Amino acid sequence: MIIYTREPAVENVIDFVTKFAASFETPVNENAEEEEEEEDENEFLNFLFNFLLESHGANSHAVRFRVCQLVNKLLGSLSENAQIDDDLCDRIHEAMLIRVTDKYPNVRIQAALAMSRIQDPSNLDCPTIKAYMLLLENDSNPEVRRAVLSCIAPSATTLTKIYKRTRDVKEKVRKLAYQVLAEKVHIRALSIAQRVSLLHEGLSDSADSVKEVVKTHLLPAWLRMQQGDVLQLLHRLDVENCAETAVTTLQAIFSMATSPDDLLQNGVRLDERKLIPVDSLTCENVLYWRALCEFVKNKGNEGEELLEQLLPEAAIFAEYLYSYLKSITQLSEEQRADMTQLEMVMTQEYIGQQLILLVGCLDTSEEGGRKRMVAVLQDILLMPNTPTSLIGLLVEKLIGILRDDAQKIQMVSLCGTIIFLEKTCLTFVVNMLQSDPKTLLKCLTMCAELFKQMNIKRGICPTMNALIESLILPGVSNPNPAVRNMAVICLGTAALHSKDLANTHLVLLLQITQLDEPKIRISALRALIDQLLLNGLNILQDKPAPVSQDDSNGQPEHQAEEEGTIQSILKMLSEFLDSEICELRTETAEGLAKLMYCGRILSPKLLSRLVLLWYNPVTEDDQRLRHCLGVFLQLYARASRTNQECVEESFLPTLRKLFNAPVTSPLSEVDASNVAELFVELTRPSALVKPAAVQAESVHDSLAVRVCNEILRDISAPEVRVYCKTLSWLEINSEPGPANIMIIVTLILCVLQGVKDKHCIRIIEKLCNQLNGDRCSKSKCIRAESKNLFPWMYNISIVLFIHRTLFFFFFFLECLLICNTSIGCFLLDVK
Repeated sequence: MIIYTREPAVENVIDFVTKFAASFETPVNENAEEEEEEEDENEFLNFLFNFLLESHGANSHAVRFRVCQLVNKLLGSLSENAQIDDDLCDRIHEAMLIRVTDKYPNVRIQAALAMSRIQDPSNLDCPTIKAYMLLLENDSNPEVRRAVLSCIAPSATTLTKIYKRTRDVKEKVRKLAYQVLAEKVHIRALSIAQRVSLLHEGLSDSADSVKEVVKTHLLPAWLRMQQGDVLQLLHRLDVENCAETAVTTLQAIFSMATSPDDLLQNGVRLDERKLIPVDSLTCENVLYWRALCEFVKNKGNEGEELLEQLLPEAAIFAEYLYSYLKSITQLSEEQRADMTQLEMVMTQEYIGQQLILLVGCLDTSEEGGRKRMVAVLQDILLMPNTPTSLIGLLVEKLIGILRDDAQKIQMVSLCGTIIFLEKTCLTFVVNMLQSDPKTLLKCLTMCAELFKQMNIKRGICPTMNALIESLILPGVSNPNPAVRNMAVICLGTAALHSKDLANTHLVLLLQITQLDEPKIRISALRALIDQLLLNGLNILQDKPAPVSQDDSNGQPEHQAEEEGTIQSILKMLSEFLDSEICELRTETAEGLAKLMYCGRILSPKLLSRLVLLWYNPVTEDDQRLRHCLGVFLQLYARASRTNQECVEESFLPTLRKLFNAPVTSPLSEVDASNVAELFVELTRPSALVKPAAVQAESVHDSLAVRVCNEILRDISAPEVRVYCKTLSWLEINSEPGPANIMIIVTLILCVLQGVKDKHCIRIIEKLCNQLNGDRCSKSKCIRAESKNLFPWMYNISIVLFIHRTLFFFFFFLECLLICNTSIGCFLLDVK
């Protein structure tokens, strides 16, 4: 019991003791009549439990570990209907509740496992359940969180905590959380939003092991609960509101099929025409049909034979599509107030959308079928009852079938003209645009899809210019919000084809992002982000400089104007991160993540804002934001050393923001240790996708220097404990040679001399032992050695004085350089 290491001999003794003690258990006879209490027949077992409970508070962490381990194994080896004395049970409970707060993770793990048979999930006030939930939420050690996940009983109270662990920082914890949900939680115990979120985040997780456990454990478990009916599983997901997640789920199910027959046996029932009868169409079976066809088509030549069994010829499908879309009910304004009728029409539109998407799987190489499909799609676009929500998709498929860009432009502007002529004379087009927003919206939707499908290198042709001037720009000022929103989308998409057009209307887009309705602001923001992704922050450099009488002054003024616009854009994006409009905040965060990942922006300050936004409790219910930032941080840090250096620079500002957060701020609830652990994981040299050549200094080495300097700024600050923990997590290069290691050792010894907290002293002493390569050496030896090598360092007051002097000296130099730069610019202006 005094040996802490997991040596085989010790573990064998522990197992023997467990089996020997459990053999004294007296079987419980449930049919026997109650008799007077006799002498306890489990005397040896009770004696062993009492001995262990008397030793659980020992000073030695090895003894505490072995006590909890034995209690865990003893309770686990007893039969299912075993009975122990109530007083003994209470004592075990109290002791293990103390040990789950032990400072050693291994002790906490064994204590948590030991309480698994004592928990009562039906009791809302069960102290074990409360302790488990606290550990899941706050314990910094991932192995402790995994241990709790493995033994906590799912209930209405604990399910939320288990569900949250699917977003844990550690891959192994996320993986186990999905396994627990698959094995112990029924699909009906989860809300629709939770089911969709689990599949969306699990199947797009950055770790392959998590994706695999969702495919091989969670999905098969849910299918078994539905008796293998895939369509019933789709019904549980509400596919109308989560089509993409449902398709991803189906692709995962299809990928596990071992033969083509497996794909067909659970599929939809097709008639002799290879079509689903119109009266049998549902949201689930049409989505299954589309997803299966796309999956088979992506297999290339291998799936051609199977695809022929799933789809008819293009001409037959064209007539089928036309007949269904023509039958979509058109509601009046009064009828739209009836939710039953509105839901019916929305279902019809959803089915129509899936049928249109199936056009992309058809074989249109045959000229007759292709022409018929083009004619049908044109007719559908011209039908008055065609829903506006389907216009963009119809144009996309129509343009996709056409092979030449000139044909694509001509096709759309012809359709627009026909629609105009059907409504009124061409001379009154302008009045019609203002009075008929539905028609204008349809035309703008077609234009937006045209710009999306056109080759971006082709530029703006005269026809497209005419569409911009006569249709899009007037639509930006239209009083109808839907029309205005689509016009902004058109303008942003068109601007991607021409830098001149982007420069001309950039200010307009900036104004819209701040002044219009939220939905339109988001559309303008997306257009702005797209411009920055395509052209970078130098988007204004191609704009011709204003003509000035004095050539010497024109260029600096133009450059200053560019820099001012860029700074205003970044400032605006930064302010949007604090917006009360959830969608605008999420769109901004996603846009900044894209810009940083693509290398358009390198800003530790903005990265710090994104990390704080990810941890902020205010964004807890924003699943899209949390998922986006979680994936971004992992991919961004792993991409390059430059990105890791940016993460390193944002470490201290982020931690300072948390430490200085007022009590009223949501950031005061964030666990700073957890944030620090994230930064350490992101900056590990081994995490890089393409590790750089062997370098003398790693990112963790420079981060160690920063942390030590931060500790020495105020050695008595409460946040020193978090910084000391951070030092213990770093992978510091202790090999002889690099000059930086001497600086790190020097700073760590300074910290060791100045810190007063016992916990911090132990952490730093252990780190010193690791860096010196002698784990058995005592701190006294380290201090003596440091005193001999650096006698002036042993006086902490001298060290702190030198440290602060150097800090203020370099700060003064930086200020002086800034002043000199400003004076130089001033003298240049005077000249």
